[in-house]
Amino acid sequence: MVENSETRVFAAGSLRAPLTAIATDFEKTGTRSIKLTFGPSGLLCDRIVARGEVVDVFASANMEHPQWLTANDWSSAALPFARNELCVLAAERVPITSANVLDMLLDPRWKLGTSTPKLDPSGDYAWELFRRADALRPGAFSALDCAARKLVGGSESSQSLANRSIYAMLIVNGDADLFLTYSTNAQQAVNEVPTLTVVRLPDNLRIAATYGLAVRTTSSPSAQAFAEYVLSPAGQETLARFGFAPP
Repeated sequence: MVENSETRVFAAGSLRAPLTAIATDFEKTGTRSIKLTFGPSGLLCDRIVARGEVVDVFASANMEHPQWLTANDWSSAALPFARNELCVLAAERVPITSANVLDMLLDPRWKLGTSTPKLDPSGDYAWELFRRADALRPGAFSALDCAARKLVGGSESSQSLANRSIYAMLIVNGDADLFLTYSTNAQQAVNEVPTLTVVRLPDNLRIAATYGLAVRTTSSPSAQAFAEYVLSPAGQETLARFGFAPP
């Protein structure tokens, strides 16, 4: 029997392209329609917890938020479903390589862009990188903490664009010379602006991001079916097509 009402999904902004494709494929199976809302995972989690918004599925760019919901009986489990990785997106003018990443991040000539910690996991991952940098070069954390421009991921920061890369736009407009972001975001930016450079972090600074999925315990069977579809070979193949690694 086809259910008429929709399944509401909150998802990290970095999942916009693959999850939109997955939802389109899922809807072809004849189950209820999917309503997707994208944004910083921390802000979305706050909308569930503090504002009590009714959401069926939450796909976060970390495991902490889904696990918190699980611990508070919103969901029966928090499931890892994809992996991403922090990298540096750079303007053509910056002579950056994997070997000199830390030097370039600390160089006061270059404006460093990040997401907003606590509100967006990408920002939390950036500050984790700052702490690792401090272990390699004492004083680096303080310098990077002061230099970082929190340009996305906050309630009042630059808004994500539905079909365009906000990261490419911020660099092209001169708001940042370097941006710490997910490799999937960086690849989209380079596809739009080929003069930009994506630099993978060296092993001693590499930050992996595990994405987590949670389903509200009182949701309909269709919500669980959608989560299972994300974890299915078909869903995983779509995620891989957009640059995500399996969990």
